[in-house]
Amino acid sequence: MSFLSQPVEHNSKLLFVNFNQDSSSLQTGSKTGFKLYPLNSVENLEFTHENNERPNIHLVERLFASSLVALVSSDHPRKLDVCHFKKGSEICNYSYSNAILAVKLNRMRLVVCLEESLYIHNIRDMKVLHTIRDTPPNPKGICALSPHNEHAYLAYPGSVQTGEVQIFDTIALRAVINISAHDNPLAAVAFNPQGTRLATASEKGTVIRIFSLPDGAKLFEFRRGLKRCADIQCLAFSVDSVFLCTCSNTETVHIFKLEEQKEKPQEDTSWMGILNSTFRTSASYLPAGISDVMNQGRSFATARLPHAGLKSVCTIAPFHQSPICPSDKSVELLQKIPRLLVATHEGHLYIYNIDPNEGGECTLLRTHMLEGQPPEHASLLEEGSSDRPLTQTGHHDESSSYAASVRRPQSSNSSEAMAPTVQI
Repeated sequence: MSFLSQPVEHNSKLLFVNFNQDSSSLQTGSKTGFKLYPLNSVENLEFTHENNERPNIHLVERLFASSLVALVSSDHPRKLDVCHFKKGSEICNYSYSNAILAVKLNRMRLVVCLEESLYIHNIRDMKVLHTIRDTPPNPKGICALSPHNEHAYLAYPGSVQTGEVQIFDTIALRAVINISAHDNPLAAVAFNPQGTRLATASEKGTVIRIFSLPDGAKLFEFRRGLKRCADIQCLAFSVDSVFLCTCSNTETVHIFKLEEQKEKPQEDTSWMGILNSTFRTSASYLPAGISDVMNQGRSFATARLPHAGLKSVCTIAPFHQSPICPSDKSVELLQKIPRLLVATHEGHLYIYNIDPNEGGECTLLRTHMLEGQPPEHASLLEEGSSDRPLTQTGHHDESSSYAASVRRPQSSNSSEAMAPTVQI
């Protein structure tokens, strides 16, 4: 989600922080410019690109591990700059009628979110393919674009009174379905990497729901908590869509495991089995609201941030285990381990271990500083670290050009020239 509509706190060192589509990179924007960090190691974190020529960057989005970045500065909040950071060149720029609240990218489309409209661009030539006008006021820029080429759905709020979600197909350029996700207005939405599931949270922040696409059927319902509401700031699926993580203005990060209902086990005749059966039967006679609460799933795992009130984003990314011997090539054969990553506007990146089988409390493995001086327990810069993302096989390396990145998943070899400055 976007933090552009929210005032920056005095202790915030960053104006913007976010992970890219496959969690292979972290982008930060600040008063001095922007930085890009490849996420290929738990122990080491170093930026592969820093740009101080564009100040007050409050939005920076990167297209997977390519050289293409989309930038918005608070000095020119209505202007979008699309750049090739490796070459240090601007591909094009667009100016819109109102402030840009969010930008979403995949290999087919670039979507610009304004408060009451959405512009869908062809990412190959940046031409405007479609404009969704007169949307319900969306001052927080809440929207999501599926990273999948074929299921390239766009999700955005359909109401200011309720948690209605509009799903739009950015390839076919048509509305798909309207999902009544919550009673309260939306706070966050997110697609899984395959574009087949949508996670939603409302402003109340107690219930997370997951729907299948394109039919909109509810698959899962999780309860984040009972005692207090929360401002949900981020929802993110793991690469394999097995886990969903969420962070809020509280100090707890929740991880839910998306497990299908197992076949009904053989009836347990023990006294505990009879008690559980009685409990489930009794629940079915309770009022619908109470019964729903009792049937909602709970967190599979949790992680604790240093304190509450942090503006943050989270993701779950797989990392290779480090070999015992640096020269040991067997690391290539090791199974990747899921890690929880939380980046805050205070300028910290927290990396936690997740037990994929048992869940429970996540262990903090490392804290990295994104701005300022690193604390004693954070390893920030180390010579000789690799730029190659280890979070998913088959990624483009850092030297990939923009044209190659958007062309590689397609059979066609054609590539159109990008558009110059355009006023919208």
